[in-house]
Amino acid sequence: MNERRIALMRILDSRKKYTARELAERFGVSVRTIQRDLDYLQQTGLPLYTETGPHGGYRALPNRLLPPLHLARDEAFGLFLMLQLLENIPDIPFGSVREHLSEHYYAELPQDVQDSIDQFKDYIAFRMVPTSAESPYTSLMLDAALNKRCVRMLYRSASGEKWIEVYPVGLYFDHGYWYMPAHSRDRIMLYRSDRVIAMTLLEDTLSGLPTLKEWLASEDSRTGIPSKIKFTSFGVRMAQSDPLFQNISHQEWQGHIPAEELRYVSRLLLKYGPDAEVIYPKELRMQVKQLLQDSLNSYLKDDEAN
Repeated sequence: MNERRIALMRILDSRKKYTARELAERFGVSVRTIQRDLDYLQQTGLPLYTETGPHGGYRALPNRLLPPLHLARDEAFGLFLMLQLLENIPDIPFGSVREHLSEHYYAELPQDVQDSIDQFKDYIAFRMVPTSAESPYTSLMLDAALNKRCVRMLYRSASGEKWIEVYPVGLYFDHGYWYMPAHSRDRIMLYRSDRVIAMTLLEDTLSGLPTLKEWLASEDSRTGIPSKIKFTSFGVRMAQSDPLFQNISHQEWQGHIPAEELRYVSRLLLKYGPDAEVIYPKELRMQVKQLLQDSLNSYLKDDEAN
């Protein structure tokens, strides 16, 4: 496709109406040449609507195909890899289109580019965090966030299943799971999307909600308890994959943990075993000790039974 046809497609995609003569004058070509260009664009998938008469003209229909990309070879490689990564993220919003998307794109590439991709397919792979948890409502969550709509959902929490109404502010993917921050009871709370059993979109809206980007950039307004955790050198290596413990200095992490998060952090620390020790607060230290003791008791009971 030549540059004139690409520019013509972009002009028609603006939803404005143009006559063939207006387009011919704009590009400095004949009306016949423009008509050939328009015929070509229709054949490549651009749906054009034509109106006859003195006020007629050409415009693109709303359900049009997007213009093709024109990429260099390395850019084509990068896009193919991004499409493959997209296919590996589970339950991505509006994800029905992404199945085998990279293969469809691959089929449209020139043979020499296909040959190059075939060579590096054996040298690169995406290993996402395996999870059997399904999140069938991600599209609905994102739609609600974009339109500041309320959703009613049946949510499975530690205390059991319950119906609640919330206003989603966005959706993000982290360590194999989708998370939905949502406004509930005058504050933003975090919900894991795979724990949503059922969800319906309501008509109620709420103005003034932050976007996900704004929420992620905001400071946690909750009052935190001063905390200090000491790691071994191996524990520091393990902590590099934990967002909570990113700022470790001299094998120690210091920060503030909201009181309502102490239970979560205590369980998080279990995986570190002897490679992490809570120095303070005393409450967190005691919770970790209790969890370790409970775990040890389970093994002792098994030994006694045998």
